[in-house]
Amino acid sequence: MKALSTKQIKPKGWMYRQLKLQAEGLAGNLDKMWPDVRDSKWIGGDREGWERVPYWLDGFIPLAYLLEDEDMIARAKRYVDEILARQCEDGWICPCTVEERDAYDMWALFLICKVLVLYADCSGDERVEDAVYRALRQYYFYLPHHTLHNWGSARWFECLISISWLYERRQEDWLIELADMLHADGVCYRNLLKLWQKREKEWSFFTHVVNIAMALKGECLYRAFMGEKGGDNGEEATALLSVLEKHHGTATGHFTGNECLDGFDPIQGTELCGIVEAMYSYEVLLGITGNRVWADRLETLAFNARPSVISEDMWTRQYDQLVNQIALIPMNEPVIFNSNSKEAHVFGSETNFGCCTANMGQGWPKLCMHAFMTEGNDTLVSAVLVPSEVNTALGGQQISVALDTDYPFKNTLTYTVKRATEFALKIRIPSWAKAFTVNGKPQTADDGWFILHKQFAEGENVNVSFTVEAQFVQRPTGMFTVKRGALLYALPILAEEARIEKEADGYLHTYPYCDYHFTPLEDWQYAFIGERIEASEGEVGSIPFSRNHPAASLSVDMVKIDWGTYANQPGVCAPLPKSTEPIGKPCKKKLVPFGCTVLRMAEMPKL
Repeated sequence: MKALSTKQIKPKGWMYRQLKLQAEGLAGNLDKMWPDVRDSKWIGGDREGWERVPYWLDGFIPLAYLLEDEDMIARAKRYVDEILARQCEDGWICPCTVEERDAYDMWALFLICKVLVLYADCSGDERVEDAVYRALRQYYFYLPHHTLHNWGSARWFECLISISWLYERRQEDWLIELADMLHADGVCYRNLLKLWQKREKEWSFFTHVVNIAMALKGECLYRAFMGEKGGDNGEEATALLSVLEKHHGTATGHFTGNECLDGFDPIQGTELCGIVEAMYSYEVLLGITGNRVWADRLETLAFNARPSVISEDMWTRQYDQLVNQIALIPMNEPVIFNSNSKEAHVFGSETNFGCCTANMGQGWPKLCMHAFMTEGNDTLVSAVLVPSEVNTALGGQQISVALDTDYPFKNTLTYTVKRATEFALKIRIPSWAKAFTVNGKPQTADDGWFILHKQFAEGENVNVSFTVEAQFVQRPTGMFTVKRGALLYALPILAEEARIEKEADGYLHTYPYCDYHFTPLEDWQYAFIGERIEASEGEVGSIPFSRNHPAASLSVDMVKIDWGTYANQPGVCAPLPKSTEPIGKPCKKKLVPFGCTVLRMAEMPKL
């Protein structure tokens, strides 16, 4: 399946509002207030000249073009203009001196080339092809004498994005040779599975959560580029994930990493960069394999882990997200994380490290870009079920289709065909749908896809409705979570919020991009009791993942227990409760979508 560009797809409904919030928040304004982007060496300044500007542009560019925001488009162009103008005669494009080249970590090259081809697809800028050609050609001669190291070695496959893009335009053999050299020289993650079967307290490139999240797509991407018949069809990613989920999986559908793999306890963190990079890996895997499982995984992350790790106004973020999160205050020493700071879980603009500040912006725009895809000459694929509209050429004719939906908060879809055309509309049926109807009639799906091939009339609607059930899901800890459809639910904890303004990292952290501490104002020590789950659906407001006005909720029976906190950490609950003996009588409690919470309990005993 082939992804579409921002020229062909646009957000609607809650997806549009989510992107607007991002544009008005931190990711949409880093070039105005954050020295590492505003004064970067990439544009002639003296601040960080490695991954942060490319990371930021990787989200900012598609965001600008999806929203058709002329100011943002102009700001993105300014950065690209500066980067292209500084490319050396021999093709070297990264901001360092000739003397620094021998020791330069080439991860920055892979990332900036990936960003430039994204910019070309969004803008149509014809300068990019030549710039990427010269940069990769220079690297083709550089690599045999400067083998990969550090981040470049761990993330070699990211260069395949730009290599593949360029090869579609120039079928030159040296590009295949470059891909082969990278494949031979980079980290082979399938050889690390034994290492991943334990909790590793030492920091390591081999157990780093972001490297692993990126690597999920690596082998599949390489074999797809090489055109190998019967090559990897997502098998390696599946094998890697089976080990990750068994030993480090979380209720949100991700795996722990703070920064390295750290078991499945619900008080261990998951790094924001790992979340958005796993989302991108699933998008790539979906496109190559056409397998529904990658869209299911993508939506699970997008609708649960992704919104909850960033404040609803999108001005602050966590570095590490916890499934059970009873307070967000600096930890006492020693911290529970294996290599992160005592403030890694606190909301702020740059708590712990700034990589997540730069990189967090790609999640929502790229998700929107994969709402619709194409397959062959006559098939439009509705892959990610977010409200959006597509206008594209398919088999020599123009196709125009809009999807209106409040999914995942509600489970109905309405497609409107805006131009009379004959084509196949291929709709993904999520794995959590127990049954579904199309225009009121029960239907079945082949491998998770329903295909309607016909001559569509202008203005014709296709209405899809899913039957979903709320259910308790047991975790490896023996505790339980509650899920309904694509959403994980949690018990929200009323919190007191404290703004922490300070001067750090070379700039003032002032409202709204200051730090925030949250302490609980109500009891959080509960267990589920019984089987009753009652679902309610409301309106999706101006803030789709709203803390104060969540668009869906569940009512369950719970009872207080004696849970307790972790060792010397009053702001961290124990991994398991001290006792599951009920305290008092059962009561009804409201659960809300995980993505609508700050303080919460999502993984609890069931009595």
